[in-house]
Amino acid sequence: MTANDLSSNSPVAVLAAEESWKLLSQATLGRIVVGASGHVDIFPVNYVVDDNHIYFRTAEGAKLVELTINDRVLFEADHVGPEQGWSVVVRGTARVITSFTETAKIDELGLRSWIPTPKYNVVEITASEITGRAVKFDHNQS
Repeated sequence: MTANDLSSNSPVAVLAAEESWKLLSQATLGRIVVGASGHVDIFPVNYVVDDNHIYFRTAEGAKLVELTINDRVLFEADHVGPEQGWSVVVRGTARVITSFTETAKIDELGLRSWIPTPKYNVVEITASEITGRAVKFDHNQS
């Protein structure tokens, strides 16, 4: 199914992986869920998608420490419009990119920090699973 398959009889559509990646690549703000030592955190990140991988920049701090200790992560992005919306969740592993060549390639994709503070670390998320849902809103239901 695609987001265009929503009808009045079916307000929720399960999206195929291809459609989920397409929608994910159209957004720029998502959330990464990381955890270590029984502690779970969620952080907003701006990101880019390339070849079914997600990339974002981060500074040193809790996010970087936690994904270094435990590379299993969740990533979510969504969009809400006036009549419909979507949500995509990626389950996968994260790695800090240390190669200058890889970092330069990712910078060419337009990955930039929204906040003008140094973020020297580039993180790649490799998906093991992607799921998506599209929803049509019913403004008449109370």
